[in-house]
Amino acid sequence: MALIGILGGMGPLATVDFMERVIQLTSAAGALRDQQHLPLLVANLPHIPDRSNAMLGTGEDPLPALLDGIDMLNRNGVELIAVPCNSAHYWYDAMHAHSSAPILHIAETCVAAVPPGTRCAAVLATGGTLYSGLYQRILAAHDIVPVAPDEDTQQRLDACIHAVKAGDLIGSAEHLSAALDDLQARGADAAVMGCTEIPLAARHLKAPPMTLVDSTLELARATVSYGLARGWNARR
Repeated sequence: MALIGILGGMGPLATVDFMERVIQLTSAAGALRDQQHLPLLVANLPHIPDRSNAMLGTGEDPLPALLDGIDMLNRNGVELIAVPCNSAHYWYDAMHAHSSAPILHIAETCVAAVPPGTRCAAVLATGGTLYSGLYQRILAAHDIVPVAPDEDTQQRLDACIHAVKAGDLIGSAEHLSAALDDLQARGADAAVMGCTEIPLAARHLKAPPMTLVDSTLELARATVSYGLARGWNARR
């Protein structure tokens, strides 16, 4: 039986959201009973040090813990790994080189889903991910101008992310709404949700002012596509 590994816990709600998306997408692809779903092995590891703080130089290096999680999944024979945490992808090259199983890249899959014709896309992410330039580089490679939040808007996004981690989804949406208004005023006609907490907040928006591209959803789509193409949902 082929297993898909999920390196999660960054944060726990985002991991559950990703798993739910995988299940929903597999159902939409024709899974009518338990045996037609993709086998998932989940390492929910919330003890991994804060990725954003590490990128900003104010926290512990999370790479050893990330590699421990990769090792755990590989020891159990997974044949694909998904990491539903954007900021962890700052260490993607090291994780990829360490793993015997391929690892999907959440930011690549997210940017690939930006609607054609988009000129300027806002980057909604942790302060560390924004500082790293991860999304800015990938957007520019797709000929899309990245729109980075200013300091005040980034504080709103940080507050949104922290509210989701604390379970306050309504409050998180209020912070997100204000940030999106600011970014639209600066010329963004779409936004990449480059933190897997942000889509949870976005569900509580009444009317987003621009197209929002969901990194959790796009990673789930890539995961399901990879598994179904190889028949991993078929009981053997």
